[in-house]
Amino acid sequence: MAQPEKAMLVVTWADREMEFIELLYNPTELSFDKNVQLAEIAIPGLDAPLQQFVRGQAERLTVELFFDTTEDGMGTGARSVTDYTDQIFQLLKIEPKRHAPPVCAFLWNAKFPGSTLSEHFGNQRRTDFQCVVESVKQKFTLFSPEGIPLRATLTVTLREYKTLDEQLAQLNRTSPDRTESVVVRSGDTLASIAGRHYRRAGEWRLVAQANAIEDPRRLAAGEFLTLPPIGEEAGRVTPRR
Repeated sequence: MAQPEKAMLVVTWADREMEFIELLYNPTELSFDKNVQLAEIAIPGLDAPLQQFVRGQAERLTVELFFDTTEDGMGTGARSVTDYTDQIFQLLKIEPKRHAPPVCAFLWNAKFPGSTLSEHFGNQRRTDFQCVVESVKQKFTLFSPEGIPLRATLTVTLREYKTLDEQLAQLNRTSPDRTESVVVRSGDTLASIAGRHYRRAGEWRLVAQANAIEDPRRLAAGEFLTLPPIGEEAGRVTPRR
């Protein structure tokens, strides 16, 4: 029986290193909230004011995460659930080199919400949710006899994060347009390679497809990978034929 694909947070630190935080348990629901700002233009004699688009607003993703370490024991020397929850909580803290919290991406599956937008929207499709962590509410519900927390539920709100260059590229339907080759480094994953090249770790599946990689966990250091261009018509990476 195939193992379920794990949801994860990909953290890009100020030195450009990427860390992959696999969630202990997959969430049971995701809640997205996206709005646009409109201005009303009142014209005398009309039945309703005209609506003028001003700008889009940052999207929010709210997710509830469950953590439990009771399988490792509940008595003396039990493992604290904070070994896992602190990995999420720390993403609110200021990174000294950046003077701000780190940029993250939440990814889970190939059919991520927003991955199948109409071609009329150009290169605005997505395979993950690039964000910064806006809030973390922690609730600890089980403790060992020593007072070690063993079970927790975190309500995490992620706020959409896009640089100016990324937004202009999306709206102008432009993306990396040349095939490139990279050498796999020790410790590399397809997600880290896709993150460095496309600025979206969720494009790892398309890199795998372009290189006919069946098991993305088995990358050999020194191996050459082809990074295909992003097709303007589909707004996605064009697989190698």
